[in-house]
Amino acid sequence: MPMDIQKIREYLPHRYPFLLVDRVVEVGENNIVGYKNVSINEEFFQGHFPDYPIMPGVLIVEALAQISGILGFIMNNETPKPGSLFLFAGAEKVRFKKQVVAGDQLVLKAELVMQKRGIYKYNCTATVDGKVATTAEIIVSHLRTEQA
Repeated sequence: MPMDIQKIREYLPHRYPFLLVDRVVEVGENNIVGYKNVSINEEFFQGHFPDYPIMPGVLIVEALAQISGILGFIMNNETPKPGSLFLFAGAEKVRFKKQVVAGDQLVLKAELVMQKRGIYKYNCTATVDGKVATTAEIIVSHLRTEQA
């Protein structure tokens, strides 16, 4: 079930400049693969760092949380709507192993490892050219309000 940016926008409430998933290329029963194309035109490169542009690690973790949220919606046969939203609840065992720079394609992978009472935990990896850039356990919470 590949997804272009228009379909991704149906699953994520984020918009520019905070939408960090450009394409989904694979969705399995408990896993998802997508990517973020990292352009020199990204706003964060203006300050991180102008003479040596590196994608901030916290934004890589956010991209992993976003791809995890897409999988959460797919697994629940939902899209964001009033009363139903997946929220970034935590990150554990985060490791940065390779710098991500302008021109890189950041491949984002998430695999569900635990689901309990609206809490989902994913093992996530971000790679560039087949080399691990970041690993993390991402936790998201499925928020449902009376509007759902």
